[in-house]
Amino acid sequence: MAGEYLKSSVHVHSKLCDGKNTLDEIAVTAWRSGLQTLGFSGHSHTPCDLEYCMTQSRTALYKAQVAKLKERYAGKLDILCGLEWDLFSDDDPTQYDYWIGSTHYVKGPKTGKYYEIDWREEDLRACIDDDFDGDGLAVAEAYFANVAKVAEKKPTILGHFDLIKKINGDGKFFDENDPRYTAAANAALMTAARNRCVLEANTSAVYRGFRKDFFPSDAILKEWLVLSGNVVITADAHDTKALTFGFEAVAAKLKELGYTKVQVLGKGGFTPCAL
Repeated sequence: MAGEYLKSSVHVHSKLCDGKNTLDEIAVTAWRSGLQTLGFSGHSHTPCDLEYCMTQSRTALYKAQVAKLKERYAGKLDILCGLEWDLFSDDDPTQYDYWIGSTHYVKGPKTGKYYEIDWREEDLRACIDDDFDGDGLAVAEAYFANVAKVAEKKPTILGHFDLIKKINGDGKFFDENDPRYTAAANAALMTAARNRCVLEANTSAVYRGFRKDFFPSDAILKEWLVLSGNVVITADAHDTKALTFGFEAVAAKLKELGYTKVQVLGKGGFTPCAL
């Protein structure tokens, strides 16, 4: 049924990681907004992370609190206990209702440092200068190689495919139209296709003011359509106001690019939804 994508939000973060609201606040907002499915996707414990992932103790609390919310909203709102799993995480993503496989870090080949590539410009600059001889495209290539590794693990959803571009506004660090960038992205995309991944069309960079375009880019979405790939619309919400932000705009963009359907995740798995 058309429009069903507006009733499912499954990339959502709470105060237990880097979100702004409690799990309870998010659930009541989702219910009052008429959502049918709410999927929590806390950032998985990742030893190299110092700021945004759940600790092991918070992970246990997260599971317990989501379990209680499932009971509280039974028959009113389907709540899923998901995980946003990073390539360098030590958590087991198969122990959740679903999982989003994502790449947030590039490990420096020289220093061995883990660089968060999607938040502070100084971190990305240090990665480029200290570990990749000033070659921003080499960092992008390393990033997409990590995306391919995540895709090989067959996540339920492959998260923000081209996150590396998030703080690259106006091509500050690398040219997103360079053949090297395109080749690296397409190689990861082929891996995703072989593993039948579902890519998310993620609105967070627009909501948070980093970009005017979504994840992934139009060029990547066009190539994904050629590969007969499936897409799910997500908000990557870090506050309650963002739960379905930009969903209709993304749907319009996908339709413009030639897509006729998107996938919608519910408690029974994915179902197709006409655009």
